[in-house]
Amino acid sequence: MKMERKEIKGNIIQITLEDERWYAISENGEIKYIPSVTWICEYYPKGIGFFKWLASKGWDEAEAIKIAAGEKGNTVHNAVEMLLKRETISYNSEFINDDGIKREITADEYGAVLSFVDWWQDIKPEILGFNETVIAPDKSHAGTLDIRCKINNENWIIDIKTSADIWPSHELQVNAYRMCGFVNYKMGILQLGYKRNKKKKYKFTEILPQEDLFSATKKIWGKETEGIFPLQREYPIEIKLS
Repeated sequence: MKMERKEIKGNIIQITLEDERWYAISENGEIKYIPSVTWICEYYPKGIGFFKWLASKGWDEAEAIKIAAGEKGNTVHNAVEMLLKRETISYNSEFINDDGIKREITADEYGAVLSFVDWWQDIKPEILGFNETVIAPDKSHAGTLDIRCKINNENWIIDIKTSADIWPSHELQVNAYRMCGFVNYKMGILQLGYKRNKKKKYKFTEILPQEDLFSATKKIWGKETEGIFPLQREYPIEIKLS
């Protein structure tokens, strides 16, 4: 089933449906559902370039590319998290994909992980936290922050991407994280496996504050998703014919 309920930490759980993602937090014995940053940012206008690409690929191929890119991104994120936990990644390390199937890391993904090591050695960040669930003070949005660190005595929040380009929705994403209690932090996007560079296969880009754009996008999201709540149904544990 395209539904995932997993505990993140403490009293926070993440509920993932087919097209929506919510974070849920328990308050005074009640569950409050909070929309995810990535879901909200999807409502930022895609632009003519996206629609030209979509027309050139067709819907089915575009969806297949999207799924493959998402799987690559998840694997690289998981591998980076393991490295930050001081665990070891090998060329045949196995990861579980969205379908629950275990598979070996691909050469492309392995190269992206190596590019993170290059960035780590070049920048020498002081890690303050990673894979952190963050919630806006007004509980209007929540998300998962990839890396929080110090670089040259400055505080940074960093989002990891495996895409070749940085899209406006990516910039809004880190702005939304900054609004979750990190207003004094600088923002950056770290692209791993960045093939447009000849030597170091990573690109680190500072992102400027754009909180007003995220707030505007959140209003559009609110209009378009009005009345939508997490789907909850009860099913038996097993199904069989008598």
